[in-house]
Amino acid sequence: MATLRLGDIAPDFTAETTQGTLNFHEWIGDGWAVLFSHPADYTPVCTTELGTVAKFKDQFTERNTKVAALSVDPLKDHHNWILDINETQNTTVNFPLIADHDRKIAELYDMIHPNADEKATVRSVFVVGPDKKIKLTLTYPPSTGRNFHEILRVIDSLQLTAYRKLATPANWEKGDDCVISPSVSNEEAKGMFPKGFTEVKPYLRLTPDPEI
Repeated sequence: MATLRLGDIAPDFTAETTQGTLNFHEWIGDGWAVLFSHPADYTPVCTTELGTVAKFKDQFTERNTKVAALSVDPLKDHHNWILDINETQNTTVNFPLIADHDRKIAELYDMIHPNADEKATVRSVFVVGPDKKIKLTLTYPPSTGRNFHEILRVIDSLQLTAYRKLATPANWEKGDDCVISPSVSNEEAKGMFPKGFTEVKPYLRLTPDPEI
């Protein structure tokens, strides 16, 4: 299986989850999705991550984004692990955990890196758009927990720039100035960005966030 790249269609699959059968593309619908994997159930870092995502669920929903986690453990283990997550993280897991005991999805998405671990999945993150194309990939080692504030920040950028000729600069947060695409002329920019823009250099023009 070749590594999935940005712009590739996210492979479709059907799987059993803690919230029933999930048909991935159908489940995404006309929204956005985050698919993220875990090395195994009953692991300490994963427990904190799943608890964090449960607490962030409303923030994902505000962005029309669904979340699903995957581990190469069976469904029964997932259900039992959720009890631990809810207890230790003071939350309620409110999104599906995909059971992938045969590792078909993990292999489909190249989530197993043999030089790191021959059996467990690494901490992969895929953001998928309404067109079912992969918009972001992130890969963390098993020892490092993910920063879900960053994942939300990237989703904000992806959604802002998907339909506008804009990009977001380093450390951008929602509400900060955006970068106008070099393909847009100054004359075009005047019509497209009524809040105006600042030309730092001919290739670097800043305009206020149009959604604020």
